[in-house]
Amino acid sequence: MRRLPLRLLLSAAAAFTSPAGRAASRRGWSAPPAPHGAVATAARADLALLSPRRGYSRFASGFTPLEPKPLGSILDVERAKGLSPEHLVAAWDDYHLGRGHIGASMKAKLYHLLEQRSATCRHFVIPLWRGNGYTTMFMQVQMPYMIFTGLEDYKARGTQASPYYTVTHYTEFAETKDTVLIRGDVVFTSKLTDSEAKCLLETAHSFYLNDVRYRLVERFNKETHEFEFKDVLQVLNMPTM
Repeated sequence: MRRLPLRLLLSAAAAFTSPAGRAASRRGWSAPPAPHGAVATAARADLALLSPRRGYSRFASGFTPLEPKPLGSILDVERAKGLSPEHLVAAWDDYHLGRGHIGASMKAKLYHLLEQRSATCRHFVIPLWRGNGYTTMFMQVQMPYMIFTGLEDYKARGTQASPYYTVTHYTEFAETKDTVLIRGDVVFTSKLTDSEAKCLLETAHSFYLNDVRYRLVERFNKETHEFEFKDVLQVLNMPTM
């Protein structure tokens, strides 16, 4: 299959390169970078990661709405409308290779199931294998967003815990192309590698979309006293240590 030239996709910059972003990260959230001067091409764009709104609680205590830049800041939406779903997904995946971001996609039906299930089960814990053991990530979901941080950081800092990783699902082509584009941004590369972030996203999706695994998510959110973390390790074929 012929791949679409990557000029369809605009360049994206990391939000944490700006002073505003760094300052916000110390408060537990990142903010969109301040606007810069005119640029040489129309390819300037960046995806703001997190931005709290007044009147909403912070991470893991209700969920702060996220305000990423629109999909149009990453790709030329008008040109993308003329592409087949296969070419769109191929270009999206190619663009994100080696750029410090995670690119993925899913069918609209799966997205709607994810949206439905996460509406009443917003939190979960996922072990991430490292070396001879695992570290546990705490996730919070309010579609179209997912946020991940270290469980130990959340225990220590509570609502001030900084996100390690954020995920946005773009639904602009859900109806016309049966495709939802997904972008993950690693906030702290010292905490999470790109390969770990990709694995974390795939695992998180599996727990909400697989019927057997979703029972554990329900138990964690609705029947906490019956939840056993060893059951999560078991379904992921990880040793209980």
